[in-house]
Amino acid sequence: MNDAPPEMNPHATPRITAFLAGLGLPDPPEGTPADIWLAGLSETALHDVGLDREQLAAHLHLLLDAATAVPAVARQPIHSLTIRGGHGKDGEPDHDTLVVKAGEIVCVVGPTGSGKSRLLADVECLAQGDTPSGRHILLNDALPTADERFAPDCKLVAQLSQNMNFVVDLKVGAFLAMHAACRQVDPQSDVAERIIAIANTLAGERFGPDVPLTQLSGGQARTLMIADAALLSASPIVLIDEIENAGINRRQALDLLVSKDKIVLVSTHDPLLALLGHRRVIVRHGRIADVIATSEAEKAVLRQLEDIDATMAGLRDRLRRGARIEDPIVWGPPPAASHPA
Repeated sequence: MNDAPPEMNPHATPRITAFLAGLGLPDPPEGTPADIWLAGLSETALHDVGLDREQLAAHLHLLLDAATAVPAVARQPIHSLTIRGGHGKDGEPDHDTLVVKAGEIVCVVGPTGSGKSRLLADVECLAQGDTPSGRHILLNDALPTADERFAPDCKLVAQLSQNMNFVVDLKVGAFLAMHAACRQVDPQSDVAERIIAIANTLAGERFGPDVPLTQLSGGQARTLMIADAALLSASPIVLIDEIENAGINRRQALDLLVSKDKIVLVSTHDPLLALLGHRRVIVRHGRIADVIATSEAEKAVLRQLEDIDATMAGLRDRLRRGARIEDPIVWGPPPAASHPA
């Protein structure tokens, strides 16, 4: 195979190691010519990964080119995201230009079908007047480069959708190790263990590194991706589409992302989640109709909502454990645990 990469050293190219691990293929011996290694793969192995030899060679070419390329100038931190110039379904313009700073949470609210997902999609693709809304997205008050918009290795936006369904047949620990290798993280790092530990604090259902990704519940998958986005992902912008129905500790999840100076936009119908944001964008008929800052009075209401939410969380836990709910409900946080002297 003349067009195959001349040799592969998986220890020098962790992205190749991660790529092959994701396909379930073994690492080639160090220094092995690629054409010899590819020729030695059985047709059964290629069929199982869904690639022929030419396609696999093309993928390896791209990964080797990325590994041997001259390092690009270090990415500048993203301090602000600006949304401007959009219009609704009827052509009416957006209420105003919206600027979101690093470490800020902005919630997107509105009726079903109002255009919340369109707004998140505009941010996700760093729209430049080329989407139905006509919006333009700026980064640090400047237009994004072509690489920032389209290059896979420059992805600036991480998006967590309502349905986090994994199709890759990997265990949680192997998946996180593969992601860490792609990010050039020291193999001795405990980042995978920390991600799992944090994910387990965000939801009621605990899981470990040996659980297959495909067996995670919706809430477990979402908490895993939130912890991964905070601790391992290089994307400075995080979009979340409705986490209220996944049994997740919403305040803790958002606090985690903000602590890493992420720009966070959350689409939601949940009043507790909406008031956790610094501001909320009101979307009607496809346009930004208003932007409201969370007031001090609303923060007082938020504390009441969190007391109710804590009670509901306790009731959910009792149901999971098979307990009955027969006592009158007292709304508020659970009493502090007493410790023997």
